[in-house]
Amino acid sequence: MTDLTTIKLSRETRDRLKARAGAEALSLGDYLELLATRAEREARWAALRQAVRATPLELMESYRAETAQWEQTEQADGDRGW
Repeated sequence: MTDLTTIKLSRETRDRLKARAGAEALSLGDYLELLATRAEREARWAALRQAVRATPLELMESYRAETAQWEQTEQADGDRGW
């Protein structure tokens, strides 16, 4: 069995979370796990967006050129029915 703990939050917040959990047909614990997973995923996406913004222009141009070549290859393959 998983170890359990208690978190302190206002009744209003607890009730809001419980209502949202119910709307998703989840227990409160499962809903909080879902929220944590979503937050972690969003943090990963935010880090990726920041890394893309920080990429030097010459590297982005190289990436775009390579991507365009792959897209042309995929299109040609599709035209041949591959």
